[in-house]
Amino acid sequence: MKKGKKFFKYFIFFILFMITIYVGIYTCAKMTPKLSINSANSFFLYDKDNNLFQNNGKNEWVKLKNISPHLIDATIAIEDKNFYHHQGFDYPRILKAVYVNLTHGKIVQGASTITQQYAKNLFLDFDKNFQRKIDEAWLTMRLETHYSKDEILEGYLNTINYGGIFGIENASQYYFGKNSKDLTLAEASILAGIPKDPSYYSPISNYNNARRRQELILNVMEKNKMITSEEKKKALNTNLVFKTEEERKNSKMLMYYEDAVLKELKSIKTIPTSFLETGGLKIYTNLDPTAQQNMEESITKNLEDNQELQVAAVMMNPQNGKVFALTGGRDYSKSQYNRAISAKRQVGSTMKPFLYYAALENGFTESTTFTSEKTTFMFSENKTYSPTNYGESYANKPISMAAAIAYSDNIYAVKTHLFLGEETLSDMTKRVGITTPLDEVPSSPLGTKEINIMEMMAGYASFANEGDKVEPYLIRKVTDIEGNVLYEHKDKKENVLNKSLVYILNEMLNNSYATEFIDYNYPTCISLAPKLSKKYAIKTGTTNTDHLIFGYNQDVLMGMWTGYDDNSETEIIDGSNMKLAWADSVEAYLKDKKTSWYKMPDNVVGVISNPISGEPADESTKKKKMFYYIKGTEPTEEEQNLDVLVPTIKNEEKNTET
Repeated sequence: MKKGKKFFKYFIFFILFMITIYVGIYTCAKMTPKLSINSANSFFLYDKDNNLFQNNGKNEWVKLKNISPHLIDATIAIEDKNFYHHQGFDYPRILKAVYVNLTHGKIVQGASTITQQYAKNLFLDFDKNFQRKIDEAWLTMRLETHYSKDEILEGYLNTINYGGIFGIENASQYYFGKNSKDLTLAEASILAGIPKDPSYYSPISNYNNARRRQELILNVMEKNKMITSEEKKKALNTNLVFKTEEERKNSKMLMYYEDAVLKELKSIKTIPTSFLETGGLKIYTNLDPTAQQNMEESITKNLEDNQELQVAAVMMNPQNGKVFALTGGRDYSKSQYNRAISAKRQVGSTMKPFLYYAALENGFTESTTFTSEKTTFMFSENKTYSPTNYGESYANKPISMAAAIAYSDNIYAVKTHLFLGEETLSDMTKRVGITTPLDEVPSSPLGTKEINIMEMMAGYASFANEGDKVEPYLIRKVTDIEGNVLYEHKDKKENVLNKSLVYILNEMLNNSYATEFIDYNYPTCISLAPKLSKKYAIKTGTTNTDHLIFGYNQDVLMGMWTGYDDNSETEIIDGSNMKLAWADSVEAYLKDKKTSWYKMPDNVVGVISNPISGEPADESTKKKKMFYYIKGTEPTEEEQNLDVLVPTIKNEEKNTET
């Protein structure tokens, strides 16, 4: 009995202590200055000419009285039914969520109130560390002490994410082409379901998921006596009419650029993490709206026969790293996954130029030959590796490095890789800015490693920039709402490659669509020859699941990938269409622009040669091509064939070892 009374006293003391603490915190929150939240959580994005192209909907801020009551009721019903009855934290709901989560052994239920969610939205990122949780809780208290419930709800509805569309007025216009005050119960209940998981519950990309959540919301509204059973049935039976894809087309891919900008913004250490410290942000980007539009149109036109195929594409100025066009998918409203900045895929033969530059550094020339034939490479412990050429096409004779690049010959690449040592390619990719470490294995030059396209853009920029490494970037300047500069990009160049060797490599990569190499095989980009009016260095890559292309000159570098998110196998036509989209994009960008190819360094000489064998041409040579060499390394008769210097090889057809 005495123990029971003692426990009861302690319990009462604990409750009184917690109430005192809470009242103290509440009082402190009340005494703090009132937050200015109408300009908070706003960012304004400007293109390369300082024209505003995205303002996060802040000129579409609407008063609560001008928002459909259906939308307000639906939001409160599904997000925070006790919103008007708590002071920022719903403690019974928190205890229930803890019990449910403990019972299930995992987090299956949350308890965030609308005020807590709004507080979270006032931060630049959503890091889930302990300090951020404390900051959000404190901000929740400040919001509750300084603002009415209607003001908090108004701010929340004007800033919440409706599938990449921020704010209810923008969402209403985007999905239904009407003001938010005119939303019907059916429309309001479908929109109210999006914020929980904007991709999963998007009515554009996941209509069935959205309808199931709509039904849940309507059931909760009926249970809470916000609507009648008849109103619920009518809403569920309403045929929703969304704006057509044509009406939404201007936002299909541009939002991936915006998404990439915001990700880069979060990595800048001089930017405050809370919008409340800046009153909002003005972000000045490198976006070229014309280039972006042309790229989107090229992708849409050339890939229209396969709507399921996904895409990532990046265009940048190789001289300074300015990314001026980008897309991470076909339609942001259908998928917010930004493949340009988040996905890692096998890069295929687009890895080979890094190997061949290393070969040039190690004494190879354009006319250095290896035999292209079906080959099994033998290693210790009876391990073997048997790469094949695309389409099982082999010369069955020695071919030059220039020919190997033009045809993307896998046998030549693996022989070169083994000759140089498997660590050479890994070291080279690190040098040019590819951060994903390469496995030092025989297959590395064939691009079996998964790498992000932005990393590959950084690597290719060193070739396009004549040996100088630059970092791709989208943001050139950030200011607070008053114009005070918080960040300004400073270009950084680091010379990592030999300019003369880069020139030779670039000339070889130009052979990817050179008719002089039409022989036992075709150059990988020969189909693009009629479309290209400028001179480019180009390399493609193909795996069973991925198609890639990187191409450039002094004025533009563009990389593109196509494939499926689930790694399904692609068709040959998918790669062909991607090449056409690439060609249309770069040609549109350079139209009416003066462009020039790289100037040949003084220590480089040209020799007219046989494209396949690499031997100097004579009168009997049918096809001729200019090969380039560092002075003193050009061949006199024929280049040495290096087959005998590669680790033990067995030719499968001849069954002999060399």
